[in-house]
Amino acid sequence: MLTTETDQGIACDGDAIKSEELGRNAPLDPASCSGVWVFSEFRRGALASVSLELLGIGRKLADSRKVSLSAVLIGSETGEAAGQLIGHGADIVYRVDDPSLANFTDDAYGAILTALIREHKPEIVLAGATAIGRSFIPAVANILNTGLTGDCTELSIREEDGALLQTKPAFGGNIMATIVCLHSRPQMSTVRPKVMTPLAFDGNRQGQIIEVTPSAAQLASRVRVLELVVSEQDDVNIQDASIIVAGGRGLDSAQGFTLIHKLADSLGGSVAATRASVDAGWIGYPHQVGQTGKTVAPQLYIACGISGALQHTAGMQSAETIVAINRDKNAPIFGMADYGLVGDLFEIVPKLITRIMEKRKLWGK
Repeated sequence: MLTTETDQGIACDGDAIKSEELGRNAPLDPASCSGVWVFSEFRRGALASVSLELLGIGRKLADSRKVSLSAVLIGSETGEAAGQLIGHGADIVYRVDDPSLANFTDDAYGAILTALIREHKPEIVLAGATAIGRSFIPAVANILNTGLTGDCTELSIREEDGALLQTKPAFGGNIMATIVCLHSRPQMSTVRPKVMTPLAFDGNRQGQIIEVTPSAAQLASRVRVLELVVSEQDDVNIQDASIIVAGGRGLDSAQGFTLIHKLADSLGGSVAATRASVDAGWIGYPHQVGQTGKTVAPQLYIACGISGALQHTAGMQSAETIVAINRDKNAPIFGMADYGLVGDLFEIVPKLITRIMEKRKLWGK
């Protein structure tokens, strides 16, 4: 594992451009900052699941630092979302509800979050590594002149100085790097969906909801949303699947995925793939799991013909039960699998399908 510590600055000559010339402010003084914040993504009338997952890890970080956990809720007609955030661990919810915020824009969301951070000075800010989070959180970090670690898979507090340890895959997914933001605040991270575990909802939990009225300047945006078109990729939802059958380079061709689909269908599961399979054109990108794909946490993950490179396992390591099928007994995937089958998947998988279908008939399913 690689550990790096940075002050989020780059050594430069005296003639270099100053941060204020780029619209950036001096970093917040660490001594004046306190609290853990979560940007709570609200879309299509509901909270994104990653927002609740972030409250789970945020609660642990806040308790470790003995500070409050706050959620920032930006949107329109947010309804009971603030209460859900409190029930899932937030102590405070800053709610910014305005009709003009119904559709996400970088300008408005960024201006509002930046203003709140400047006013209340949290020491840690977390957001989901989603399309929305990746779009505007880096700009917020830049304006605040602080650091941002993207696509984190693990977060913890360093005991000796209270610094946030931010771990993520690096160098093409070959190592895990731990990054520390030493001298600027807030410490900012985006976290991939399905990596963290949400707390169980507690309907009796009490918290504070603070209504925030955005200014006209904050609501101003250079972008006007004309129409929302749901991507066809949204039809492939492997992130919420409880059973996933995944195929890798060992399938040899697109035809090999026919077998993967049959096994998934017999189990009532979904189909996933490695980056190598997608790059080879054997299956579409919406099925890709890994560092450059989706992160999943199913109850059962069956890896067929997958060697177990970190680039892939970073996206499925949270699965409850992992079954690996590979002809190479030394494949790294067996090191993390709960059950391993060494052999030719083209012989093993058809037998599995037959046995599963026999059991289903026996059980009347």
